[in-house]
Amino acid sequence: MKIKSIESHQQTDVQMDGAAGVKMRMLVGHEDGAGNFHMRHFEVEPGGHTPHHNHDYEHEILILAGSGVAKTEQGDRPFSAGDALFVAANEMHQFTNTGDAPLEFICLIPAPKDCTV
Repeated sequence: MKIKSIESHQQTDVQMDGAAGVKMRMLVGHEDGAGNFHMRHFEVEPGGHTPHHNHDYEHEILILAGSGVAKTEQGDRPFSAGDALFVAANEMHQFTNTGDAPLEFICLIPAPKDCTV
């Protein structure tokens, strides 16, 4: 079993085209022996945003702190701390921090297909 604080994980800048002011920590991943799911922590600075993108897998998100807007195929959807979000596979999405403080969220994704444990 692994028990480790969020802050003790290495934080890196997200280098995807279209991302601005986004940092990520891999909380549970391949190195931990997680072959089914990976857990990541994101921090988005005020005014920052993730890329507007889609991918062939679903993901689940829990907003820990801050507030923002999800740009979705159904229009802009506001969210705040305590909200749970579900993004279906292939759904276009983007998360923008509209608040004055960092936006923090946990994101769960399937482990990459080439991840073997």
